[in-house]
Order: sequence, then C-alpha cells, then structure tokens
Amino acid sequence: MKITEIKTFHMSATPHKSDANNWLFLKIYTDTGIYGVGEGSLQYKDLGLTAEIEDFSKFLIGKDPFAIEFIWTSLYRRVTWTGGAVTMSAISAIDLALWDLKGKALGVPVYELLGGKVRDAVPLYANGWFENAVTPKDHAEAAVQTVQSGYPCLKFYPFKGQYVTTLERIKKGVELVKAVRDAIGPDIQIGIDVRARLDFWSALQVAEELIPYKISWIEEPIQFDNPKLMGEFARKSRIPVSTGEQLYNRWDFQPLLDEKAISIIQPDICHAGGISELRKIASAAETQYVSVAPHNSNGPISTAASLHLDMNIPNCFKQEIFVSFLARYEAILTNQIPIHKGFATPPVGPGWGTDINEEALKEFPPSDYTPVDSEPYTEFF
Repeated sequence: MKITEIKTFHMSATPHKSDANNWLFLKIYTDTGIYGVGEGSLQYKDLGLTAEIEDFSKFLIGKDPFAIEFIWTSLYRRVTWTGGAVTMSAISAIDLALWDLKGKALGVPVYELLGGKVRDAVPLYANGWFENAVTPKDHAEAAVQTVQSGYPCLKFYPFKGQYVTTLERIKKGVELVKAVRDAIGPDIQIGIDVRARLDFWSALQVAEELIPYKISWIEEPIQFDNPKLMGEFARKSRIPVSTGEQLYNRWDFQPLLDEKAISIIQPDICHAGGISELRKIASAAETQYVSVAPHNSNGPISTAASLHLDMNIPNCFKQEIFVSFLARYEAILTNQIPIHKGFATPPVGPGWGTDINEEALKEFPPSDYTPVDSEPYTEFF
C-alpha cells in the first residue's frame, strides 16, 4: 500500500467569540482505495497550515501509510525548521489521518490499535454552553439548561480584560461564578478558564476569591510560556491548576511536568502531534501522576480522535467538548459521536468510526479573517 494523494478541506466553524474561525480537515488516499481523515484546525492560521501540509505532501507521496512512527519522526526531525503551531498542526493532521487509515485497513477502531480500551466511556466537560450569556442570571440559566441536558461538569471564562486586573473586575467575575454555583448546586463540577488573561498577582487574587465555590480546576491562570512560574503559581493556589493547550510536543511538556505542581495537562490532538505524540505526552504525565484532559476547541474529527485516545490512556481526566459545536458536527459527520449523560464513546466502526461528508462541507464555506483584528484577544495586554 502506498500514499497517492493528500487533500485538504476547509469549513467555517460555528461562531466562537468571532465569526472568522475555521476548521481544516485532511484526507490521505492510497493506491488501494482506502483513505484516512485527519484534522489540524488551527484557528486564524489557515493559510500557513495549508501551505505546510502541501509541502509535506510532496514527501508523503509514495510512502507506506502504515509507517506512522517513521513518517512522524521524519516530519519532525528531518526538516530544517521544526516545532511551533503551524508545523505541529500539520504533523497532527497527517498523523491522525494515518491512524484512521490503518484502522480502516485492518478493520479495527483506532483505540484497539493503541492497545485496547481501559474504560467503556469517557467523562466530558461542557464548554461553549454560555455563548449568549452576559449577566449572572444569563449564565445561571444557561448552566441549568446544560446540566439538565446531561452534563455534570461545566467550564467557562468569567474573568476578562487586561492582565493586571482590578477589584471591580474580580468582583464581576466572582458574581458570575456564584450565580452558576447557586443555580446548579454543590454536586456539579465547575472548571474556570482564565485563558491566560491575568498576571501572577491578579491570578492569585482570583484563585483566593474562588475558594468558596468548590472549583475543580483553574485553567491557564497566567500565560503558558513560563513553566517555572506556572509551577510556582500551582504551588501557591489551593485550586488545582491545568494548562498545556499551547504546548506542542513532549519536549514542551517536560519542563512543566518537572515542576511537579500541575494537576492536569491539556495537550490538543490537532496541535501537539496527533495520536502518536499525545500517547507519549500522556505516558510522561502518568509517571508524575498527572491527569490528561485533551484540549478541544476544534471540529468533529478532533473530538472523535481524542475519544479514541481517552479510551486507551489510564490517566484521562475528562474530555472537553463544545456543546455549541454539536449541531455542526452532526451536519458533516457520516456517523455521529454517541453522547449520553455526560459521557461519550467513539463512533462505532473501523478507524475513527466516522468520516467527513464532503457534500455537507459545501454548506459551510470558510470564513475570511484578519489576523489580530478578527481574533478574540483584543483586551490581552
């Protein structure tokens, strides 16, 4: 079996803080007619990612698609410039497509190729449930609705604005958290994502104010670039800290794990090297008794692939899912992702168990965007 062609497909995502967010899918075809589908959705960097995949495609033509580790290592080690968001997302998309292809060729789900499942279903935490919420009352009502639809764990972003916060902004954020906690009661888990919006001092103030509300974790309380400072924050915080969505491989994660303070890491399967690399990151985390909750603000193949990984790794905490994306997932997937009472399983079938309907993609043409101006981070300074 040899690789004969690589195609990319683009579509607009449902609005997430901006109307310009897109998803990118990739299909790798072979001379046997079997193909695999991957995803590398890299918000606001579509052109760079597409070009990197096109360049890598020249290397892939004629290669054995079963040689996944050889291909991964070649794309990472045998290039002049490596690492970073664009290159690693291209590698991720290719890696995911190869795992899907191999599963289809052998007639087994990807999680079986990884060694089989260690759980029957994956616990979820809901993101994107608050898309139209502004006031504390809005958030409370949306939270109740989401819990009633079957999700026992919610995450949201109550703290916005510039890095050095104010007491007024802290108060407004805490009011949102209090409204949600009061509405859903004490038995629903809440994660708070600061999204690296605060400096060290401000984040410490926020963490202390959140103590009465039984917060399960605080995500990226400060910027992700400095693992030593993130570790120091985690040691000072009484709330478990999670981070890692903007780290791209096992070498990026190692300094963070060396801090021995982070409770949950969140590698993204579309950006941190695909299934191949996330398995290695998860294994490294397991040696430090750190849990893994794959980041996932991407499209449906990212979700399906993450679930296959989650089924296999023993230290999976939960899987992130944007409930606001589910309608568009359903519109383009050939086989839906089963979700029931806050748990999900991969679609049934070989490979991912599902595919992208190319005709359905035409209903969602990709959006135009302007770097920086179109992105949802204008208040980050």
